[in-house]
Amino acid sequence: MPDFSDEAEVTAETKRHTRVGLLAHRRALTAGQRAAAAGRVVAALTDLVRRLRPRRLAGYVPVGSEPGGPDLPAALRAALPPSADLLLPVLRPDLDLDWAVYDGVLVAAGRGMREPAGPRLGVTAIAGADLVVVPALAVDRRGLRLGRGGGSYDRALARVPATVPTVALLHDGELVGSLPAQPHDRPVRAVVTPASGVIELSPGPDVGPGTSAGRTRVR
Repeated sequence: MPDFSDEAEVTAETKRHTRVGLLAHRRALTAGQRAAAAGRVVAALTDLVRRLRPRRLAGYVPVGSEPGGPDLPAALRAALPPSADLLLPVLRPDLDLDWAVYDGVLVAAGRGMREPAGPRLGVTAIAGADLVVVPALAVDRRGLRLGRGGGSYDRALARVPATVPTVALLHDGELVGSLPAQPHDRPVRAVVTPASGVIELSPGPDVGPGTSAGRTRVR
């Protein structure tokens, strides 16, 4: 049953206000700043991929000012072992995420996005990934991420086993002390920023089901 409490409404409104500010900051970045940030983020992330050597990596295709830039899928695929798969999301009409293997080709999709053209593997395909890379507008020190509000990645992250490293890509200044949170929000284990590279986070016991003990370290 939906939660119509005053607290829930205040949290949703706070999230909307926070998103507006973060998106405005990203739009203010120059093309040169975006390109420089993308280069540093991709370098740190591909180094992590080469060290972890996942057999299946779930990533995404950045759009607009999102960190990583448009060449992120190609860079991730090049960093993987030859026999490994890179899964990329396919947005469903209900805003859930299906997945397909990236073979080097992306096709235009709705909402200005690009997606792989291969066979759809189903929404649960992300559960078989050894490393998951997700977008975020901001992440706090507990690992809670703020997305664009559709809930697509909260649903996807809920399917990821607790032992799997999950990493969000950010611009500098988007790792913050605290973010407004709701019960459906799912934490990530680490972030990558241009200035600091990979930063491992320490979610508290009240953050959600993805914070159980014994999880594989990101580094």
